[in-house]
Amino acid sequence: MLSMFLAPETKEAAKAAVGNVAAAAPPAPPAPKLPPLETLHSWAMPTQASTFAESTDNLYLFIVFLDAFFFVLILAAMGYFMWKYKRRSPDQKTSSITHNGKIEFLWSAIPAVLLVVIFAWAEIDFIKQTTPPADAIDIRVTGRQWFWQVDYPDYPGVSLTSSTEEPLITMIVPKGRPVRLIMTSEDVLHSFYVPAFRVKKDVVPGRYTTLWFEATRVGEFNIFCTEYCGDRHSSMAGVIKVLEPASFEAALREAAKLEQKPTESVADFGGRIYTRRGCNACHTLNGDPATGPTWKGLYGKSETLADGTTLTVDDNYIKESILQPQAKIVAGFTGANMPSYQGQLDDKQITAIIDFIKQQK
Repeated sequence: MLSMFLAPETKEAAKAAVGNVAAAAPPAPPAPKLPPLETLHSWAMPTQASTFAESTDNLYLFIVFLDAFFFVLILAAMGYFMWKYKRRSPDQKTSSITHNGKIEFLWSAIPAVLLVVIFAWAEIDFIKQTTPPADAIDIRVTGRQWFWQVDYPDYPGVSLTSSTEEPLITMIVPKGRPVRLIMTSEDVLHSFYVPAFRVKKDVVPGRYTTLWFEATRVGEFNIFCTEYCGDRHSSMAGVIKVLEPASFEAALREAAKLEQKPTESVADFGGRIYTRRGCNACHTLNGDPATGPTWKGLYGKSETLADGTTLTVDDNYIKESILQPQAKIVAGFTGANMPSYQGQLDDKQITAIIDFIKQQK
């Protein structure tokens, strides 16, 4: 802004000075990845990004309008009656009041009709949301404390997860194609909610629940767990990425790749797996125990197991714990929340995790 008031030659000098300062300044650290925005402002409805969104919003706004209308109407009537029938003098007596059949009928019939309209509207939408089309893409969702695991039966080996550290692409779906989620939990009750799609369903241990949607807008949209599931419940979030159908399959396979990059060390690759496969939901790096033992100082440590025996944490123990988590449980932990990664992680990936653990001094 200052350069607007300088002479041309002074402007050039100012620009050069700014450029020199910018060149000398150290590069700023990368900004943390933020979740997608759902609304333009705090009073706006969430983004509409599915075929259910408009009808759900219309029903909601209809109910809000009715509430506001009758709230104003009743308060106005109360104020009018208080003014009209106020006591005019100390000796004024209350007149004899009888009932009015027409008014009593109307104040019962009108709300009854409105309730039937709301019920019918909601029931029609509910039936639509519980009857997925036959050609829907099936996606399996597993809730765990505290991350979502997403698998694609039609694309063997493709698995995505959420992260408690930052918003990650947890699910990729094509625009304009119905998608059916088949969901279960491996520990406690969770609830899968996508505000932009206006869909929510409880995810229950020991059974399967389903919901479906058809995305209508390309972009990234938040996933939340809306059932309190433990002390890291608020971190159980993810991101759905909606793409054009032509780029869906290629993007899905690319996102599901978990391979070491050419410029990446083995330990750094292990750190990426730690985040990508949800290890950070149960194992901290700062020394604080969580659902599972912390990884800080873990390698080479002497651990006491639940059966009273002791062992030294080495490569073989870590690999066994990843593939057969119930084989040797550390005292003080149940191991119930630790899933087996048999068939999900290969030897190279497990080696990378071990190297990453070795670095956590």
